[in-house]
Amino acid sequence: MDISGARALITGGSEGIGYGIAAALAAKGARVAIMGRDADKLHAAVENLGVKGIQGDVSREADAQAAVNQFVTEFGGIDILVNNAGFGYFAPLVELDREKFEAVFAVNVTGAMLMGREAARHFVEQDSGVIINISSTSGLSGGPTSSAYSGSKFALRGMTECWRAELRPHNVRVMLVNPSEVQTPFFAKVGIKQEQSPKKLRPEEIAAAIVGALEIDDRGFIPEFSVFATNPF
Repeated sequence: MDISGARALITGGSEGIGYGIAAALAAKGARVAIMGRDADKLHAAVENLGVKGIQGDVSREADAQAAVNQFVTEFGGIDILVNNAGFGYFAPLVELDREKFEAVFAVNVTGAMLMGREAARHFVEQDSGVIINISSTSGLSGGPTSSAYSGSKFALRGMTECWRAELRPHNVRVMLVNPSEVQTPFFAKVGIKQEQSPKKLRPEEIAAAIVGALEIDDRGFIPEFSVFATNPF
């Protein structure tokens, strides 16, 4: 697709990977809006990026509906949805807190579904569109203490396959992106110290890969891809 002029809504766009994707698409001439829960972070990102901001929580049905409706009204339609909003919670099985476990699924799975559903209604009607779900290599292989996070990403992968099967007849491309470790605020938020390194991935690498996938002619698409650091050690 020609990204220039494309209308893109990115959830979780106030920082990290979402912020990087917004910057890359805007630099290509896309008309971009980012969605986030934290008003202060959202405002700062909007000022820095020069894009539109929509405050809301993807796990709340009313917020998801309102966000897509607002975007479509202000931009005259929607061409790209990037489901990036997500967070993690890590604990051994015997110590899992149900409320925290369900909160991860509410955002990473239900939130993606709500946003995808609202956008897909427009995509089906216009017979075109792109949904990009940001997953993780944790959605390909589980590990200790990752029941909530990996479980949610495995679920997202399954939903992506279902949407792809449903929406291909409507010329809608549905892609899944699995980043490995990326240097973002994600780890600090879950209380994990992340060692910074010039060899580790940045949001820019994930964004560049997504731009490349989007720019393939619409007759084809990349269903799923992972992004690894060449040598992070």
